[in-house]
Amino acid sequence: MDIRRLGSVPYEEAQALMKDLQQQRIDDTIPDTLLLLSHPEVVTVGPRARNDGIQAPPGYETVAVDRGGGLTWHGPGQLVGYPVFKWGEREGEASVAEIITIIEGWLIDTLATFGVNGERDARMQGVWVDGRKVCSIGLSFLRWVSRHGFSVNLDTPPGRVEGLAGCGLAPDTTTSLAALGHEIGHDSFIEALLPMIQSTLDAR
Repeated sequence: MDIRRLGSVPYEEAQALMKDLQQQRIDDTIPDTLLLLSHPEVVTVGPRARNDGIQAPPGYETVAVDRGGGLTWHGPGQLVGYPVFKWGEREGEASVAEIITIIEGWLIDTLATFGVNGERDARMQGVWVDGRKVCSIGLSFLRWVSRHGFSVNLDTPPGRVEGLAGCGLAPDTTTSLAALGHEIGHDSFIEALLPMIQSTLDAR
């Protein structure tokens, strides 16, 4: 697996890179590739939000995307992971829902290394802590190669992610780990996340 730690990348630039890597992965010219990065503040607007006429509040820059879901906040203090992986070749990968469950488990296991109890919640896919959503997941597929991925709100600016009715949830449902009293650094989370990859994928 190729793991690329890219720092802060404008969303449109990352989107173009993902599309390019997705085609390379389809063609088997690269291995499974994980991009780890952050974005300057932007709200991505998925088809669900567009179809329902849901818009970000004033003061949020937006960009349309083709992954599942509605509105998702990106910005400082958030770790974004884009797995450009080829799925469907192992048991437990027969549907998008199963693949999202795998990624949820990966993030839940990572949070557990910091003593944080991450959970699934019937309200929305992703990872929740103390009834608040701290990790979002949204994927797009072409020939079972994924694009887009997950975001983990580590220490986001106060009020920014909370002020967004993300993915059909009420404002203040989504928050950061820091706001819940869990101080986890960006690099520390990555160092805990990476060793979980193999055990998570082996468990598929």
